[in-house]
Amino acid sequence: MGAAVFFGCAAIAFGPAAALVLLTVAPEPLRVIVLVAGAFFWLLSLLAASLLWFVSVQLSGREDAALLLLGAAAAVLLQELCRFGCFKLLKKADEGLATLSEDGRSPISLRQMAYVSGLSFGIISGVFSVTNILADSAGPGTVGIHGDSPYYFITSAFLTMALVLLHTFWGIIFFDACERRRAGGLGLVVGSHLLTSGLTFLNPWYEASLGPIFILTLCTGLWAFSTAGGSFRNILKCLSCKQEPEGRVMLYSALQVPPEE
Repeated sequence: MGAAVFFGCAAIAFGPAAALVLLTVAPEPLRVIVLVAGAFFWLLSLLAASLLWFVSVQLSGREDAALLLLGAAAAVLLQELCRFGCFKLLKKADEGLATLSEDGRSPISLRQMAYVSGLSFGIISGVFSVTNILADSAGPGTVGIHGDSPYYFITSAFLTMALVLLHTFWGIIFFDACERRRAGGLGLVVGSHLLTSGLTFLNPWYEASLGPIFILTLCTGLWAFSTAGGSFRNILKCLSCKQEPEGRVMLYSALQVPPEE
């Protein structure tokens, strides 16, 4: 039973992310590099948050709920600060690739970088948040035997899946807001990130945390889809699998009949 719970929760938490990596990132070497770079920046934010937590605990001499709440807010702000640093680095890389290319255009667009870096933020964040939970789910033991919620593992897996998707959407919106210098978009990304982190403090009251987080994920996904240039017409075109004609016109007057020998 432990193995079934482990593999089931792992598939829920990282199944969508694994599909996105295999289908959209792995075939392109440049996207793999951006994926690794994004994970590195998230790890920098984790290191900074860990150092800040250690110093705060040593100076205050306590580890109560108020300090934990402030630590979570600081960790969110550090993640967004590192996301901004990732944007600046990838922006410079995009300009360098455009300079080196023959046609003056970068082989990878900034929107693609935003998507891949957001996905990497989500994956590495999910790995660090759910790894120990998955290790415990393999057994031995039974969740809820002392009156706790028996849905701890599966709700943690769904929360991790939502977090991975949210980071992907946040990356797209954040990069677009930085590129167009829209402070409102940046504020909404940071605010929704703080809200998501705050909702997790309602656990184990999972109805109050899991539902709003998934609603926020859906709304943020639609926002990111619109930001990336998507529309309902594009969805219908994709589902119909129809290709538009290339629009080329042949000038028959330019055709010449080969001379007879």
